[in-house]
Amino acid sequence: MLTSELDYELPEALIAQRPAEPRDSSRLMVVDARSGTISHHVFRGLPRFLRPGDALVLNETKVLPARLLGRRPGGGEVELLFLRDLGGRWEVLARPSKRLRPGMTLSVGGDELELVENLGEGRWRVAGENLRGTMERSGRMPLPPYIRATAEAEEAYQTVYARNPGSAAAPTAGFHFTEGVLERAERAGARIARVTLHVGTGTFAPVRADKLEEHRMHAEHYAVPQRATRIIKGAERVVAAGTTVARTLESWAESGKPDGESSLFIYPGYRWRLVDALLTNFHLPRSTLLAMVMSFGGKDLMREAYHVAVEERYRFYSFGDAMLILNGGRGR
Repeated sequence: MLTSELDYELPEALIAQRPAEPRDSSRLMVVDARSGTISHHVFRGLPRFLRPGDALVLNETKVLPARLLGRRPGGGEVELLFLRDLGGRWEVLARPSKRLRPGMTLSVGGDELELVENLGEGRWRVAGENLRGTMERSGRMPLPPYIRATAEAEEAYQTVYARNPGSAAAPTAGFHFTEGVLERAERAGARIARVTLHVGTGTFAPVRADKLEEHRMHAEHYAVPQRATRIIKGAERVVAAGTTVARTLESWAESGKPDGESSLFIYPGYRWRLVDALLTNFHLPRSTLLAMVMSFGGKDLMREAYHVAVEERYRFYSFGDAMLILNGGRGR
């Protein structure tokens, strides 16, 4: 598959700059991959599409204040995005990276950070006395570049069920949930399972290769706790709340390991093993997330759904509206 097949035209005015208020008032497009039908709803109505025997799976990761500014010796600013914990040391994305060298010390707020190893593509392994503390003291929320950085946007960039700190980006399908929607989902008979995938460059890095299969995913840590394992294995239908949940579940199904590092890249042609329905946002062109959605619901139907979303003025990207794809994945 050519990466150019992930292109589509999007008016800039449809890129959402803030979430719907309240969160569950966002729009919900429901796409049935079996019948090919597309219908339009409000997100708070999601529980009507759930049923007894469903497992609704959420990603409990919590976004860290992972964007920091450092200074090189002698001056010069470096923007740092902390990506993942490497056992006390961290992998960071540094921009600009050209003048950085292993052994160099950067000043971040009142702390010092050592560049230990160049990992390529602007990524570095760094060390410091208390890097989590450095983030808490000096970091900002890592908003995507298409969202204007405001205090309100930073405060909104977290799900209501975030529990486990470790992400450099939010699992954005979760932005639409409120406690009320979760309660009604359980009343509809769905059981809620909670997993974790800490989002890093594996999720949000753009595809630069001309052929999709030549793209290589960076690893991200995932975990499927025992309670979630029991709920998912006993479910008649598995509903993944977000592409990060889908990647977690398919990585677990493929490897047999409930805890590990995932570099799984899902694109058209992939054989789904576990996920039956997918809740997701509307994603960027040429992204691994759009490739996954096309794999899940079918390329032609997803192109049609995105065309309809533009015509109907849906809101796109992280703070945008949602899509629920039924009868996709392993059901196809």
